[in-house]
Amino acid sequence: MCGFVGFVNMKKNISSKNNIYSMNEALKKRGPDEDGYYYEEHVCLGHKRLIVVDPDGGKQPMTTVVSNSVYTIVYNGQIYNTKELRDELIENGFDFKSYSDTEVILKGYIYWKTDLPKKLNGIFAFAIWNSEANELFLARDNFGVKPLFYTIYDNTLIFGSELKAILRYPGIEPKLDEQSIAELFGIGPARTPGSGIFKNIYEIKPANYAIFNDSGLHQNQYWKLESKPHNDSLKETTEKIRFLLESSINRQLYSDVPLCVFLSGGLDSSIIAHYASKYFQKNNLGKLNTFSVDYIDNDINFQKTDFQPNSDKHYIELMSKTLNTNHHTIMLDTPDLVASLEDAMIARDFPGMADVDSSLLMFCKNVKKFATVSLTGECADEIFGGYPWFFREDSLSSGTFPWSIAITERQKLLNPRISDKIHLKDYIDYRYNETLKEVEILDEDSMETAQKRKISYLTLNWFMQTLLDRSDRMAMYNGFEIRVPFCDYKLAEYVWNIPWEMKALHGREKGLLRHAMKGILPDEIIERKKSPYPKTWNPTYLNAVKEKLTSIMNNQSSPIKTLLNKDYIGEILETNGTAFTRPWFGQLMTGPQLMAYLCQVNMWLEKYQPKIEL
Repeated sequence: MCGFVGFVNMKKNISSKNNIYSMNEALKKRGPDEDGYYYEEHVCLGHKRLIVVDPDGGKQPMTTVVSNSVYTIVYNGQIYNTKELRDELIENGFDFKSYSDTEVILKGYIYWKTDLPKKLNGIFAFAIWNSEANELFLARDNFGVKPLFYTIYDNTLIFGSELKAILRYPGIEPKLDEQSIAELFGIGPARTPGSGIFKNIYEIKPANYAIFNDSGLHQNQYWKLESKPHNDSLKETTEKIRFLLESSINRQLYSDVPLCVFLSGGLDSSIIAHYASKYFQKNNLGKLNTFSVDYIDNDINFQKTDFQPNSDKHYIELMSKTLNTNHHTIMLDTPDLVASLEDAMIARDFPGMADVDSSLLMFCKNVKKFATVSLTGECADEIFGGYPWFFREDSLSSGTFPWSIAITERQKLLNPRISDKIHLKDYIDYRYNETLKEVEILDEDSMETAQKRKISYLTLNWFMQTLLDRSDRMAMYNGFEIRVPFCDYKLAEYVWNIPWEMKALHGREKGLLRHAMKGILPDEIIERKKSPYPKTWNPTYLNAVKEKLTSIMNNQSSPIKTLLNKDYIGEILETNGTAFTRPWFGQLMTGPQLMAYLCQVNMWLEKYQPKIEL
């Protein structure tokens, strides 16, 4: 796990140590262990490394020469089928100096060219420079777990793992236009796939590769979910899911540094912990370390809701005892959540999920004292249909992104002058319908399966992207790696085509996944109702973010004031957030999280100082 940067211009000499050093230094938190550089007349590459596998053999940039052609790679990620690919390449005449996945990707590109991404099972973003062809190849993993942004300026392609690095290139100025504002207030804290929010800055989309050469930048999609008939019986389906899950988890347990599992006591993390513990025992790796997060005074402030029906503590203790793990609970305090909002924004380069972000950032910071890699249960809800909006009629019939149905309230946030120019619903509708056009419905799909295919596709390509972005940024800001076994593309391909009636077995969220775990996990875990990532229930959090937003609105120099409807913000503050009548994002992001988001927007405007072009 690492970060990388680079710039390429085919027409002039752009070799600049100062520029590449500055850009690379912006990523030092992603790669605290090593750095490296590569220069040619038309290209500069930089790399920051977090050592996870093959400390000596995985140094980057990595260069190899084949038939007098020079190829150089910078790469961020982890390939889980490295051994199989290396064996295949050896059979075809390649030799290897290391056991790192970096060398496998580099030589795999030389052999398979643009077909390489289809061969990879893992999380990745990389750039490979072909000196002889004067050509750059860029690629990103199937679901976009690893980030890769770019812009083109003065015929130069500038790219990097994070926006903060690109913004260090001379002449690149952060600018916001009408689309940027629509993203911030209509889509945020999500982002449209491919969008960098700042004007003229983009990202390579998930499951895409790009080639930059004399004729410009050319992007292609190399993978997508394909709708096919599902003919397996319930028994066959259950066995296949167990096989795919266990194989995905086992592949992702490979590491040369200490590895752990995040355990909340929910179904998803318990599945990961079960198979990881089994793997540790089989391979004599000792006790598995598991970690959970909680908040000071949550035990006395917790309030049961439809979305969060119970707290985690009892279930964590049950699973840790069942699996005999070495469990650690990281306790966070409310003042730290608020104090870390700015760091969480800087980690993302965008306003994000408020305390949902800052808590994960602090959690990873504390876990890093014990381990460098963790597996999590992230993405099971997206793959298997676990969210309430798969079942709630108000969400299913909303005609918009079901986790973000409060569009009228979002519009009211805007200054009336801006609101007259930027119609959030029109922008949201455009993005929503654009995505739905990609969904392939089969003639044999039942009405319910067809409907749930659409909701699933939206969830996989939008909501899941937001959570994956959060996981990568909050973890890598601490030099920490998060792996997501449920996000295995082979598992996703298989589950995508299971009819909804089977996927929601017995009418339950993740009903099929629960059924598959019968006899493997304790019944109490299997029957536990979904409970999302824990948030603080301490009223001091509301008080703290309310005070912070009030201070921002009272400060004449606060940049966000030019964007906001001060009367509506006043209502929100006076009512402790209840003037915004529905969750504004997801399940638990209500008034306090909205206030914190607006605080993050102001911090972002102050930190990045974008020019607003409206």
